[in-house]
Amino acid sequence: MADTYGHRPRGPLGVLKAFRWSMLGIRAAWLHESSFRLEAVVLLLLTPTAFWVAETPVEFVLLLGSLLLVLAAELLNSAVEAVIERYGPERHELAGRAKDMGSAAVFMMLVNAVLAWGVIGLM
Repeated sequence: MADTYGHRPRGPLGVLKAFRWSMLGIRAAWLHESSFRLEAVVLLLLTPTAFWVAETPVEFVLLLGSLLLVLAAELLNSAVEAVIERYGPERHELAGRAKDMGSAAVFMMLVNAVLAWGVIGLM
């Protein structure tokens, strides 16, 4: 949906609507995307570990932030896949490329998370 506000501030009601739409998106990902569920569970399980491993607030933010980036990339990848699926099951080179690139983005964020946890955990 196009933003009808332009450069004007949204106001409290607009912010609440945006929050609601975000929660609907997270709910849809939880219900329909097994990868999102797995990564969300990993986030929940590793959050207490981040409190224990991190020695500074910056390290804590890096540990949890890396996992949140994985979830964000997964949401974007799922959105791309949903749009492609909407247009039909036939194979198309560009559709395949878009899906592969979305998957690669999730992979890059996973590598980032593993590096962050590995470096901070070993220090």
